[in-house]
Amino acid sequence: MTSVQAASSATAPPRATAPPRATARTWAALGVLALPMLLLAIDATVLIFAMPGIAADLSPSATQQLWIMDIYSFMIAGLLVTMGAVGDRIGKKRLLLIGAVLFTAASVAGAFATSSEQLIVARALLGLAGATIMPSTLSLIRAMFIDRAQRRFAIAVWSMAGTLGAAAGPIVGGWMLEHFWWGSAFLINIPVMVVLLVLGPVLLTESRDPSPGSLDLVSAAMSLVAMLSAVYGLKTLVAGEGAVTGVLCVAAGLAVGAVFVRRQLRLTNPLLDVDLFRARAFRGAVVADLLSIFALIGSLWALTQYLQLVVGLSPMRAGLWLLPAMAVSAVAAFLAAALVKRISAAVLVTAGLLVAAVGFGLMLGLTPDSGPVPVIVALSLVSLGGGVGMTLTNDIIMSSAPPARAGRAAAISETAYELGTALGTAILGSVLAAVYRSQLLGDSGATAVVSPAQLERASATIAEAFTVADQFPASVAEVLITAAQAAFTDALTTVGVLGSIIMVVAALWTAVTLRGTSATADLTRQSDRAQAVSATGSSATG
Repeated sequence: MTSVQAASSATAPPRATAPPRATARTWAALGVLALPMLLLAIDATVLIFAMPGIAADLSPSATQQLWIMDIYSFMIAGLLVTMGAVGDRIGKKRLLLIGAVLFTAASVAGAFATSSEQLIVARALLGLAGATIMPSTLSLIRAMFIDRAQRRFAIAVWSMAGTLGAAAGPIVGGWMLEHFWWGSAFLINIPVMVVLLVLGPVLLTESRDPSPGSLDLVSAAMSLVAMLSAVYGLKTLVAGEGAVTGVLCVAAGLAVGAVFVRRQLRLTNPLLDVDLFRARAFRGAVVADLLSIFALIGSLWALTQYLQLVVGLSPMRAGLWLLPAMAVSAVAAFLAAALVKRISAAVLVTAGLLVAAVGFGLMLGLTPDSGPVPVIVALSLVSLGGGVGMTLTNDIIMSSAPPARAGRAAAISETAYELGTALGTAILGSVLAAVYRSQLLGDSGATAVVSPAQLERASATIAEAFTVADQFPASVAEVLITAAQAAFTDALTTVGVLGSIIMVVAALWTAVTLRGTSATADLTRQSDRAQAVSATGSSATG
């Protein structure tokens, strides 16, 4: 060997080794992680069907009913960032198991609550437990599946569990409440959590940040206040309970949030890893997820009401009709994992969002007599496009963060989901309500047979229109119900147009921000380079 060859050999970079592949134990652990996601998705919808029984048994006031429903999502939204950071510090596996114990205890407390106050506390504890479980499952997947392609498939399984849970919620809830008392809606949580507590310690691998630093309690409090204020304000505005209160709460949440972000930028070990957003792919994927959920949740809420109150399906039958769309979403997740090996992630995510935009656009053709089939066709296209897009964006989000910081990345992803849910319900829900009210109050047939005061009451919601109609003879009731169904359908088509526009905007965003994103490359390098540039800039200005 010549001296030149020897020198070249000595300085040549080591050949990259293939990442370790998942074992049978790892895949079994994935099944354990999918279970709580299935359960949380069911739990998010099943209480809607239990509320009539709760109202009859515990006699909660109108305000208490709102807190029973909303405190769960408030706690999750407010604590996700904090719990993601806690998981990085004490270990994601440990935090997940702690959350499972708390979720089990809170479920028992909720099932056997004897007052509205006890039930509200139980729901708050369920939200706290949910905030520990949601980021822990996704970040553990990041730690266990080192191979990028296998991790993408694992995220597809994880996403499918949530989709199936959302579809099963109305069916499971309807069946349980037909055969048992309202507390059974809480007890269905226990078997799943017991399985997690038995198999989790055996199958799951611990993952934590080796040098996380101390937990900043001031930042944790600011995160909670910012999220709770913003979400509460949005829900207050939607419910029409006080515009001033809603605006002030949203403004306070945004102000505290801005101070929180500035604080994170100055800390050596921040609670929210803002530097992750310096990576273009991470930033693009998070915003795309938020916009997708915003459109999907707002439209799904409207479509569910359409199936029940315009088409006339029972909650359980409406849930059964939704199954094909949910199945399409599950298949789309695995389709995305397969296609991204041949087609770039940017092209697939952009195409998926455009397909979803077409689905929303099909809502323009809905009439009160359309029946469930056009709804399911439209929703299936939305589910196909959204399933492809969100599977890949979740993969990009988790692949952009090192395993040690996976908890914080997962918390950001889940926070985007919760914000999208809150904004979709608030903004698109407000549009739905406003258009419905305007159309009904302007309907000549309804104004001719119903007094202004009664029509004003019926214009609050389509469900309230049915309540008002029960007070009239059949001929008058039919006119009012027909007018309400027509007005609601018009409002639904407006929401469909907005959903389509949002999906097109999201598609344009991903086409730019995800350009060049590799399905196999280590995206953490891009994040690390961005942080290095940030650190250099900070040193220069210092």
